[in-house]
Amino acid sequence: MDPMQRFLDQLKPGGEAESAWLKEIFTFITEHLHPLLSGPAPSGGSVCSDQLSVCVMKSIKENMAVTHTLPVSYRLVSVSELLSKQHLACVSNLSWSTNQQRAWEKEAELAVPGYKALPRVNLLLIGFLREERGGAWMLTDSSGRVRCECLSPSPLWLNRPVFLPHWNYLPHNASGQDTEEAGGCVELIGSPVLLCPGSELGLVVGPGERAELRGVIGVRQAADVLQNRTRGQRVSVWGTVGSLCPLLVVSGTTFFCFSLTDDSHSLPVLVKDSSRLWWTQCVCVGQSVCVTALRVCVLRGWRGNNILCATEQSEIHTNYTHTQEYTHSDTQLDTSTPRMMSHAEEVHVTWEEAEPERHILQSGVRMKQSRIISYEGTVTKVVSEGAGLYVVDGKVGLCLAYQPNLRRKLRAGDSVELHHVHFLYRPCPDFPSSMLCTCLRSSLRVTSFSRVGGSLPDSSCPGDGVLPRLLLEKNMGVSEYLWTCHLSSQLSHSLLPSVLKQQCVCALSWKLMEDILKPEGRGRRHIYSEMLDESHTCPVTQYSVDPAVHKYISVSELCQSLQSECWSSVSLSSLLPPGGSSLSSSQINSALAWSCRSLTSDPQRGDKLRQRPLLVVGVLELPSQQSEHSLQLRDRTGGVACVVTEASQEEEGRQTAVFNTAWIGSLVCVKQFTMVTERFIQSDFPSYQHLDQDKFITHRHYRVYLQFSLDHLHILSPSVALETHLRQRGEEPGDDVMRRKQTVEEEEDGVTGKKRRRDEAADHSHSASTSVTMTTGSSSRPCVSMVIRVEQKEGVAWRNMGVELKSGDAGLTPCFSVRAAVIGAVTSWGRDPKNGPMTDSEADAEREDKMMLVFSGVSARWFPLLHPGCFYRLIAPNTQDHSVFISCGDSGRSQVQLHTDSTLQVQSDWRFHSLTRQLLLHTYRQVVSPPVLSAVIDCSSELVSFQALVCDRISLNERTSDSGHTHTGVRLTVCDKVGSSLQVYLDLSHTPYPPGLLPGNTLLLSSFQRRVSRSGGVYCRYLPVSSVTVVRLGETSTAQPPPAPMMHLGVWAVSGQQRCIMGQIKGHVVCFLFLQLQWSCSTCGSVYTQSCSSSQCRSTSSVFESKAKLVIDDGTGEAHVGFSGVLVRPLLGLADSQWEGLQRALRVRGHIRVYPRGRSLVCDSDDSLLLYLLCVCSSDVVCRQLSLTCRKNTNQRAEETKRFSRGDRDFITRMTPPLQLTCLQIH
Repeated sequence: MDPMQRFLDQLKPGGEAESAWLKEIFTFITEHLHPLLSGPAPSGGSVCSDQLSVCVMKSIKENMAVTHTLPVSYRLVSVSELLSKQHLACVSNLSWSTNQQRAWEKEAELAVPGYKALPRVNLLLIGFLREERGGAWMLTDSSGRVRCECLSPSPLWLNRPVFLPHWNYLPHNASGQDTEEAGGCVELIGSPVLLCPGSELGLVVGPGERAELRGVIGVRQAADVLQNRTRGQRVSVWGTVGSLCPLLVVSGTTFFCFSLTDDSHSLPVLVKDSSRLWWTQCVCVGQSVCVTALRVCVLRGWRGNNILCATEQSEIHTNYTHTQEYTHSDTQLDTSTPRMMSHAEEVHVTWEEAEPERHILQSGVRMKQSRIISYEGTVTKVVSEGAGLYVVDGKVGLCLAYQPNLRRKLRAGDSVELHHVHFLYRPCPDFPSSMLCTCLRSSLRVTSFSRVGGSLPDSSCPGDGVLPRLLLEKNMGVSEYLWTCHLSSQLSHSLLPSVLKQQCVCALSWKLMEDILKPEGRGRRHIYSEMLDESHTCPVTQYSVDPAVHKYISVSELCQSLQSECWSSVSLSSLLPPGGSSLSSSQINSALAWSCRSLTSDPQRGDKLRQRPLLVVGVLELPSQQSEHSLQLRDRTGGVACVVTEASQEEEGRQTAVFNTAWIGSLVCVKQFTMVTERFIQSDFPSYQHLDQDKFITHRHYRVYLQFSLDHLHILSPSVALETHLRQRGEEPGDDVMRRKQTVEEEEDGVTGKKRRRDEAADHSHSASTSVTMTTGSSSRPCVSMVIRVEQKEGVAWRNMGVELKSGDAGLTPCFSVRAAVIGAVTSWGRDPKNGPMTDSEADAEREDKMMLVFSGVSARWFPLLHPGCFYRLIAPNTQDHSVFISCGDSGRSQVQLHTDSTLQVQSDWRFHSLTRQLLLHTYRQVVSPPVLSAVIDCSSELVSFQALVCDRISLNERTSDSGHTHTGVRLTVCDKVGSSLQVYLDLSHTPYPPGLLPGNTLLLSSFQRRVSRSGGVYCRYLPVSSVTVVRLGETSTAQPPPAPMMHLGVWAVSGQQRCIMGQIKGHVVCFLFLQLQWSCSTCGSVYTQSCSSSQCRSTSSVFESKAKLVIDDGTGEAHVGFSGVLVRPLLGLADSQWEGLQRALRVRGHIRVYPRGRSLVCDSDDSLLLYLLCVCSSDVVCRQLSLTCRKNTNQRAEETKRFSRGDRDFITRMTPPLQLTCLQIH
């Protein structure tokens, strides 16, 4: 009879549908499963296809939810069809009802929020389970094979036909699958159904099947055998698995180790035979096993030497129970195996007891000992598959980087069991405080597969395994590795894809970690000792804890944080000077007009609210907007303006404004910087009491920028020009990995970095010749250049140039001009020479032509890099025509001649390359000393340039300019180291707002108008040709100016030197000249009693004002010193309560004026308040020795001629008026 018909007769289908379905089942088994039994299967008898089909149908019926019908909605699927057509992760369960499926889906999605349950498919799988090279298990049929993962596999399943009633399938591109796998993966849930086990199908006994085992010994006896090695001896040992190490590949050999334990002994077992590597799937910690045919061998590289090794005849029997005298050992687990913990127990551990050993390395950094535990939980988040980072139970971090990569990546929803895992507490502040870290002795077993579909890996999260490979090579600590992983993830979001390629991020993060953290090397990793030594030591046994480790922040996050804290972090009353409650309305509004908040990146040097110093990474660029004329630090998320300085070439230790164009286009990390927020408020507050009412603020805005020095940068990826610059200085340009990633300028020129550097070398070697025209190859772009020295630079201003008109801009574009000396002749190049050394052909010592370079529109972006005294190579690309540098004043002759006072319009595509002193010819290496403030005060020139320190800044007006900025009038008080001071007035209404005009910064003020006031004081005024450059950054926003010099009154009075404006004096109070106390209207300043005395003022607020003047003598002369505001109370020696009582006593009267050496011009002589004040002014408390800081008034009176009569004689003499001073501080 036909085998199919015999099969149908045995099953008796109930209709045509079932009959057709059964025929499909029979055909499938005949084509895909039966050939594996009749061909290469072990012999023992012939197997008919109908018998095999009947066996399959019995297994299907036994696993169905209903038994009265056949599951015709299901169909058998071959392995090849599953791999080629099933592109989505799915689940199949033959025994499910509809309600059971819905409950399963709901439970799965609740367990892992944010994920969807796997969709169900009605597919059936049958095949053979066979081992693969490397220890993997495969499900095989005649069409192909697919990797199969099992939760608790048994050796009895191997080489058997099986039916899978419940399984998940993950295609190769799903989360949790190795990208190197060609196919997907089947996850077997539960146990497979063995089809006709035993001899029913003519199969012999497979490996691991129960058979009579003879001569089995326990661990204690095997330990004696291990010590007394006998050549050729084979032993069978049973015991409890104490530890299980992962599969390792060393020198092409794959192996793993596990240990067998009893109550007192532990034996290591080595498995390296390729046909036994599948044991690693069957063995788990705590399981009782028996291993046969073990031999004793010597393991080189391990100090323990002797070890039990599996042979080709070895077999493993899991869940083994011994029947002889050692039965009592079956139920005893290894006493050294830690108790299994879950997160609910783990959170109650006393961390101080868990980590007893701590060593302090440096300030804030401690070394801790990890604790070895066992743990079980559920993976709730995949942080980075490539880096081996996960989150378990929502609160516990898991790091697998110190083990080889898992063949099956963990997925969200997997339940895992960890043994001999290291517990660490707060190894990195960017990860959960509780961290688990595996080593080569740790074991990880998935106890339940995830029931949800894993989301695709984040494309911006490095997943190519670069960081674990670097960890294996460098052997860094876990704290440094976690910090690097977090940094890599952050850089992926802020730099990709516009700045760096994906493969660069990991190497970049590692390089940055070595530069910033400077970890100490741990030496070579001893893998055998790590796996086998009883006294366990590994790279995660000890770890560092640094709560103040650097924190990376993107440019947009930095700007947003400063923006959010701009107004919320300050109260208006804190912006007022001391004694703000006594200020009038105009004084309050003037004080609020401008304020500044500066925070340093390192909290140890400034901001105490943050615990961790900040890092910011970006590309230095020229200004991108016409409203800015400062450098930009930019990443993918945004850009921020920067005030940048660098070390001076001439004088060691001195700073200057950044001038080196080679930094443009370089990727840098700024480690130390200052975050500046300037606040601008236009207000009309009537008094101090109204500061809490925002309705009096009419306009406010802010500006955010950074200040840093190039000395505090780490070069991550230098531009081609910067790489050349560093090489010329004898420094290493950077890591080879990063040098290969230079793409910005290579893409502009259309050549690779290697070709570019080779061409540059050819350029520089060829430039030594006397030829003016230099060529390097047909692939390079030609250009012409000339070398200039900047002599004078005007400031940027908005001008109507009639170019680049845009709607609403009224034709205003930023413009500035530079007066420069042209060195030598115009030179032709085959390609851009960039910042290569200056050649002889570019220099002509006999002539230096002067010309004016005009920058407007896009070309004005070069403003922050062009400075007087610096040399630059000006490049005009894509041309060999020398006439492009012919200025407006030149004739059209063939011989190019540059005339004095000629003008040249700089085009938008022209480039400037800085030539440092090392690149210049010896003739041009001149040192230019910066001008000093004292020389400016004493000179008679109308236009002056000087360098000075800003010690004070105030806003002068409250109007809004056309550019949107308020308070465009600024008065700066500048000083130098010797105490000379000067006031500088700036009108910024027609220029982009310059950042960096802060107290503590040193400025270079060029082409300012020097003027003398009517009282004889010298000040400077901003002109359209003036420019301001920040040449040195202050330490903090509260940087104090240098102390005023000590002055003698007699010398100071006759000194005509204007620079001696401020000074310190010490003297004795001779007498009081007057004391005035008054309640004044905060709006109009009139005397205020119950109301304002002015009939035109309706103000209801008042302030208390106090003034005093006294005579001080220091032995060389006398001076009249005026005091006001908060200085009067300490001058009188009154306590706060006495001062408040004096104010209350004066409320009704309104004001009082006291002349201690005469009489009051207001009150009667019997006035008690007057008598009290007279007594105070003449007391010893007031007439005492004082140390003051004073400012010399500019309205000093000239010498007077006076006539005196004594008897019958008249005398005429010149009288020097007393020195007039204003007290600034009482010491």
